[in-house]
Amino acid sequence: MAGPAAHLSETEPAARRPWPAWTQWIGTAARLGLAVVWGWAGLAKIADPAEAAQAVRAYEILPESLVKPVGYALPFLELALALLLLIGLGVRLVAGVSALLLLAFIAGIASAWARGISIDCGCFGGGGAVDSSQTEYLQEILRDTGFLVLAGWLIWRPRTKFSVDGWLAA
Repeated sequence: MAGPAAHLSETEPAARRPWPAWTQWIGTAARLGLAVVWGWAGLAKIADPAEAAQAVRAYEILPESLVKPVGYALPFLELALALLLLIGLGVRLVAGVSALLLLAFIAGIASAWARGISIDCGCFGGGGAVDSSQTEYLQEILRDTGFLVLAGWLIWRPRTKFSVDGWLAA
């Protein structure tokens, strides 16, 4: 490249260079993908909070005094994350919360698997004890790891198209 623009981009600190536009499109896809996941999970659980609490109980991790509060609150948290991601408000923060939640889910599934507990994860409704032939721990961990990658992208590159964050920054 020749000319003043080439010289400026070479000497400009890497932190100040704008990211290519395609990174915003990847971020938009990640943001909307996670919004769909959280929305689907929250809506599947919100209609039957007792079933959501039973799914939490099946992991045998939390004390009984926390099972209902966690089971009842989780669908609302998932729906809040979905809404914030859908509109693109606080993307980096919401992606961070998503990542922490996904890590907790992965740890819970891995814990159940390691302890030989046969459960359906309850990630998208249902949940609870199942026959050992019906468990899908590896698939669930891989799926949640994929969602974790999306959250990680948004933590790293929170700027996306069609977001309230972008509108507020303009």
